[in-house]
Amino acid sequence: MRGTVKTLLWVWIILDSVAGSITLPEITDGKFIEECVNEHNKARSSVSPPASDMLYMTWDEGLAITARAWAKRCVFDHNIFLKEPRRVHPTFPSVGENIWTGYPPSIFNVKSAITNWVDEKNDYDYVRNTCRQDAICGHYTQVVWARSYKVGCAVQLCPNGVRYFSSEDGAVFVCNYATAGNIAGSRPYESKGAACSGCDDTCENNLCRSKERDSLKTYNWTPDWDTTAPTPTAPTPTTSLPGRYVTILIVRPLALFFTFITAYAIKFKFPNVFCYE
Repeated sequence: MRGTVKTLLWVWIILDSVAGSITLPEITDGKFIEECVNEHNKARSSVSPPASDMLYMTWDEGLAITARAWAKRCVFDHNIFLKEPRRVHPTFPSVGENIWTGYPPSIFNVKSAITNWVDEKNDYDYVRNTCRQDAICGHYTQVVWARSYKVGCAVQLCPNGVRYFSSEDGAVFVCNYATAGNIAGSRPYESKGAACSGCDDTCENNLCRSKERDSLKTYNWTPDWDTTAPTPTAPTPTTSLPGRYVTILIVRPLALFFTFITAYAIKFKFPNVFCYE
């Protein structure tokens, strides 16, 4: 009988452990959106030399939808549809992208992921518009690309690993930008005079702002290559978490209920039973 009780306790512990696994924010999460926007604008407002034409960056729902659709593929590689603008956004003529991945998923947070991109500035020479040999600077230059004024990001759990990175349980974080940066031969921003000196509108914290440009828009749109999107006759998913996590959220309460009922019955019939090692 002692073994039966121990088994029940182990079932409860396992269910509790799995159900308590890491969850990551959705693209509609207000705090997630705020962090993504703030971290980008913090980097953009503090470039050196100062930018005369750096636009304030705001959230774009359409870019976030694209970022989520690509992140769901759990692959550490750029979106293969970026060269077909209308397949990655319904209105913008070009879209850029940065990707971060890591494991375990619990190490992810917005600030550290974006900081990894921004830290590439240490290898970037603005005057020569070059990157140090054998270094990567493209993530940084996209973050601070002056004419990229919209961003949309998404993070995805990858319980079976991230292709081209690791087979370990990980996470993929994707940010898309419009209009796209990293145009060959161009600097990410102009530095002619004081910060915001090239603005046609208002200046806030060294960034050019515009009520029209900064307005938020919604899109009834899904990329045609998003294989995880619901069909017209399929029910809309209630969450982007992998199916096993959704199942657990249902199974766990039922399992706990039956566990407590069984434990109570055992206690009632065998009041002196207890567990020890």
